[in-house]
Amino acid sequence: MENTEKVPLKKVLLICSKGTIEDVYAALVMGNGAVMEGIETKLFFTFFGMDAIKKDTMNKLHTATVGNPAMKMPGGLPFPTWLGGLPGIEAGVSAMMRKEMEKLDIPNVDEFLELIVAGGGELYACKLAADMFGITKEDLHDDVKAIITVGDLYAMCDGPGTQIIFT
Repeated sequence: MENTEKVPLKKVLLICSKGTIEDVYAALVMGNGAVMEGIETKLFFTFFGMDAIKKDTMNKLHTATVGNPAMKMPGGLPFPTWLGGLPGIEAGVSAMMRKEMEKLDIPNVDEFLELIVAGGGELYACKLAADMFGITKEDLHDDVKAIITVGDLYAMCDGPGTQIIFT
């Protein structure tokens, strides 16, 4: 018989593998929410998610305008995929997205990372991705604790009440 007893969430590990504004902010919002709820929180950045913690790219993220079926034009009309491939469209949409986030007083990426760490959260980078892309610890936000392997990551997931969330 299966154990159906609920275990309270004590620890959350968020994996950010994509570098678009919408994907990075999903991880940051969830991570910040977790630390605010008193949940032990770790964020692991891998592959293109590394752009969220690289000093030279963290505040220059873009929105995906091609192949994004949820993308809408003003008025709610679907955003034509071909339009996203035109020069300057992605940059314009990304600037518009950042402007809307600014209106809501949503912090930029480096400020969000600092809030998460100030609340007790921890930031980690993927060793495989760092090796693949030639990224060193010096390239990363100062609050990134370490560049770790997947094995190191799983070792952090001990005990009941741990949830891994892949964004």
